[in-house]
Amino acid sequence: MFSAFTRTGRSTASPATDVPPAVGIAYSIVVVPANAAGPRDQIRLAPGDRLHFGRSAPTGVDGTEDPTGTRHLRIEHPGVSRSAGEIVATGSHWSLSNFSPASTYVVENPEGAGEHIKVAPGRVGAPVPFEFSRIVLPAAGELIDFAVWAPRHDYVSGVPDDGSGEPTALAFPLDRDKRYFLVLAALCEPRLRGTPHAPLPTVDAVAERLRPVWPGANRAAVQWNIDYLAVKLRLKPGPDSADAGPRLNGKKEALVSLALRFDLVREDDLGTLTVVR
Repeated sequence: MFSAFTRTGRSTASPATDVPPAVGIAYSIVVVPANAAGPRDQIRLAPGDRLHFGRSAPTGVDGTEDPTGTRHLRIEHPGVSRSAGEIVATGSHWSLSNFSPASTYVVENPEGAGEHIKVAPGRVGAPVPFEFSRIVLPAAGELIDFAVWAPRHDYVSGVPDDGSGEPTALAFPLDRDKRYFLVLAALCEPRLRGTPHAPLPTVDAVAERLRPVWPGANRAAVQWNIDYLAVKLRLKPGPDSADAGPRLNGKKEALVSLALRFDLVREDDLGTLTVVR
């Protein structure tokens, strides 16, 4: 795969701050071409900006800005359409148009549990909700991709609450100081390092990974914690339940998928796997 997305860890700084923006412009989307050597090669889009991509620029677009406000990302591959598509930036997300008459584009979330959206041929303005995205274009037997970052986050300033009634129960009550969380973090680590489809570590590999921070880690202890997590996260009934439920196949896969989908383990949590010296 010809890839622009080779992140090995999530930066704590916004990609949009690597290069100071022009005065008075609030960039909300950052496009990272496959051949980008650094921040200077990234393309920053303010809300309302458009970026055309394909083998050649449409009439009037010269790679910078034209009177319509559209810029161009050249993808020099014979399997990519001359006019392949367009990205439009909004405040905190972006949309993708697929100008190809035959190819479906895929937008992947490299930080998720395999989440992706498909943009059918001819689809215009498909909204993309991911903070980090990989656009994958099928091209004559190859997969071409480039990355899009949406670093701007808008949050509600406050929710009306008169303080009455019982507090809301936590959906997934996890204690990050417990050993079961170490096991969960170790299971999630390969996919949090930027490889969404990485194979999960074996139980023995998890025990080996945790030994520096948990000297007593072994196969039996790790497997016990995996079984405990499956019950705690309600993937299977507890041992005292009258209904044992169906056998849970792919227990590790189910745990990692749930943890990444709901951000129960984030990249910042991988620090728990490292001994502080």
